[in-house]
Amino acid sequence: MMNLIDNYSFGRIVVNGKVYDSDIIIFPEYIKRNWWRIEGHKLHVDDIRDVLEYKPDILIVGTGSYGMLKILEDTAKKIREEGIKLIALPTDEACKEYNKLVKEGYKVVAALHLTC
Repeated sequence: MMNLIDNYSFGRIVVNGKVYDSDIIIFPEYIKRNWWRIEGHKLHVDDIRDVLEYKPDILIVGTGSYGMLKILEDTAKKIREEGIKLIALPTDEACKEYNKLVKEGYKVVAALHLTC
């Protein structure tokens, strides 16, 4: 089954009809709920260790409604070294891009910050 995003608004996302109100990582086979980071608005390698092990074609990072989540340079470098394409967008745009790429058949993971 494909995980598709039905709707996103500040602090709330609906995936396949199910509501989530905390940050999530969407994998093709499952959804990791309550995604916490070492530093709330900075993305460290350890925050996405399971994504790196999964080895998607593309990692989409939803940086929040106002783009407050920053991807640290060493994190971006590690993602690229693993051969994963990184796309970072405000979360509303990230959700649209995620759905588009999933429908095109890419192996995509989306790590989404739902608030600021």
